[in-house]
Amino acid sequence: MARILIVDDSPTEVHALKTMLEKHAHEVDAVDNAEAGIARAKDSMPDIILMDVVMPGMNGFQATRAINRDPATQAIPVIIVTTKDQETDRVWGLRQGAKDYITKPVMEDDLIQKISKVLAG
Repeated sequence: MARILIVDDSPTEVHALKTMLEKHAHEVDAVDNAEAGIARAKDSMPDIILMDVVMPGMNGFQATRAINRDPATQAIPVIIVTTKDQETDRVWGLRQGAKDYITKPVMEDDLIQKISKVLAG
C-alpha cells in the first residue's frame, strides 16, 4: 500500500492516525513539526503527506506551500488534517496546494476514502 508521512505535533493525533492507516496496510512515518516534515518529504519521498496546520514554528499551510513549490517534492500530494474547520481555512489550504482537507476528529472511513481518491489521481 502507500507510504504515508504524518506531520503533526500531537502525539495523540499521530497515534490515532497511525493506527487507522496501519490497519489498512499503509506504511506510516511521522514527524512533529513542519520543518522536519519538509526535510523528511525530501529524504523519503512518501506517496502522500497528512499535514496538520497548527504547529509551533512554521504552520502546515506554509509547509504545504513549500512542498508544492519545491521541484523535488511538488509531486507528493498533501492532505491537510486539522481542527481548523472554517471554509476560509479550507479554501486557503487548497490554494497552498493541498489536494484535500479533512477536519479533526478524523473518521477512519473518510480518511481512507480521501487517501485512495488522491492517490488514484
